[in-house]
Amino acid sequence: MATRSPSPSIFRPKKAIDQSALDENKALVEDINRRNLLRGAVSLGALSFLTGCDVSDHSAVRSMLLAVSAWNDRVQQLIFRPNHLALTFSEAQVVKPPRFNAYYPVEEVKPVDRVTWKLELAGRIGDKRPWRAEQFNDLPQHELIVRHICVEGWDYIGQWSGVNFRTFLERIGADLNAKYIAFKCADDYTESLDMATALHPQTILATKYAREPITDPFGFPLRLRTATKLGFKNPKWITAIEVTNTFPSTYWSERGFNWFSGI
Repeated sequence: MATRSPSPSIFRPKKAIDQSALDENKALVEDINRRNLLRGAVSLGALSFLTGCDVSDHSAVRSMLLAVSAWNDRVQQLIFRPNHLALTFSEAQVVKPPRFNAYYPVEEVKPVDRVTWKLELAGRIGDKRPWRAEQFNDLPQHELIVRHICVEGWDYIGQWSGVNFRTFLERIGADLNAKYIAFKCADDYTESLDMATALHPQTILATKYAREPITDPFGFPLRLRTATKLGFKNPKWITAIEVTNTFPSTYWSERGFNWFSGI
């Protein structure tokens, strides 16, 4: 009996899908795919089937991808456990020096002047007087030996010490019922956290690495170190902190990366 070729599926597009829309939104797709939201590689065919959007309309594709990313954020926030501790490690496993990471190469780092550096405070904070670097030494110190996980796929174990972020927020009279903490950095980088992550016991304002003052190019004199977020959620060279109920977009969220970015 002769074997016949199967009839073309009525669900298969009659022309090839324009992949340029996927290329333009590569960051969003890689983030969604990395978290296995759609299980396996994300394709425009699958996305069009799930959403009904016209994949030839690039703005529609981007809007759909942003909607999936926002849904991912909400799910992560719902399952976040505010007192669940991340795995810690021994001093023997600490990498020295820490690995540099930024949105630009290490050669472009512009060192911060300790004499002129200050931390500005804004938003829902009772005491908005700026802080100098030496003031952080007057608060109880907290140490973390945790894994830094980069969205690019590499990681290392680091030993960070500084001020527990909750302790600092209480000291300045911050509204702990506010929704967000926003950060501005000396290199114009911006980042923000949900309040639950800011209050997590393994979130600190780090001033030291391996018990020595943080040097450049690693964020002197102040950087965030949280054990529950991907690496890019830990801003360096912090120059301003704001407590707010208004969602503060960030350098990477404006470029399509998942904002919550928990691990």
